[in-house]
Amino acid sequence: MRPALTPSSPRGPRRVLSLLAALALAAGASAVQAAWPDKPIRIVVTFAAGGASDIVAREIAGPLGKALGQTVVVDNKPGAGGTIGGAEVARSAPDGYTLMLSNSTPLSIGPFTLAKPPYDPVRQFTHVAMLGVAPVLVMANPQAGMATLKDLPKAVAAAKGNISFGSGGPGSIGQIVGEMIKVDMKLDMTHVPYRGGAPMTTDLIAGQISLGIDVITAYVPMLKSGQIKGLAVTSRSRSPLAPEVPTVVELGYADLVADNYFGISGPAGLPKDVTDKLATALADVVAQPAIVKRFEELGITPMKLNGEAFAGFVGKQVNDWAPAIKAANLRP
Repeated sequence: MRPALTPSSPRGPRRVLSLLAALALAAGASAVQAAWPDKPIRIVVTFAAGGASDIVAREIAGPLGKALGQTVVVDNKPGAGGTIGGAEVARSAPDGYTLMLSNSTPLSIGPFTLAKPPYDPVRQFTHVAMLGVAPVLVMANPQAGMATLKDLPKAVAAAKGNISFGSGGPGSIGQIVGEMIKVDMKLDMTHVPYRGGAPMTTDLIAGQISLGIDVITAYVPMLKSGQIKGLAVTSRSRSPLAPEVPTVVELGYADLVADNYFGISGPAGLPKDVTDKLATALADVVAQPAIVKRFEELGITPMKLNGEAFAGFVGKQVNDWAPAIKAANLRP
């Protein structure tokens, strides 16, 4: 018969010490998790620097870092309709140190313009909090001679189809709105994808492309200076930032209504204590007067949805965009 282990037997102390060590490790792991964050946090932006998502991420990074007691850095990972950065976040460890500035493109549109979506935008992410929404702006080079979106068919006809529209990239909300315009108005235009809104704007101002389509956030200074001409916003009411620009509803194109959202998401499986702490910190940040004022300047309407409510919103948008993606023939 095998002798029982006791503290006085040779193997007894070793077994007791092993159990104590295991307990200590478990306690240490719990302490590390409870102490989140104890190192810098990265927010992945799925577009190049200078675009709407990049601006929002950089506006909240500093205040969020102060609220959490850690540095928050912005990491631009553009390409493939936001899915390069989105896939990196989806594959990341669910420890709260890799997050994404989420919006319509990498979650609701980009994955479904590819032959094989690289991730499930609902199941493979933890959607922590929505921050706000902003309309898409259809803009033109002032020399193109268009006052509103209603002038586009005539301009396309005069150019014999030689009109290009730029967007922040393939699978971006700018592209899909452009494709929707083509279908709705029965126009022949060429899409020119850029690696973000900033390089697109450079070519638009220089006259290399006739139209640009992107979230209004980054373009207010150029609108006010006259470097670009706003033809329409894709919201139901005019943007207070550019009250002179009519809505697609006013112009008779209600099917073109499209809002882009901004939020914070992480990989699936983020611990509840981490998501709770992060959501609380984000709520505090977006309530700060300086951020409220900055969001107003950027044309962002605050929209506070956390956890399951935000995930439900993402899922609904995925379903809502599906017919538009199919109609625009964006899926390979």
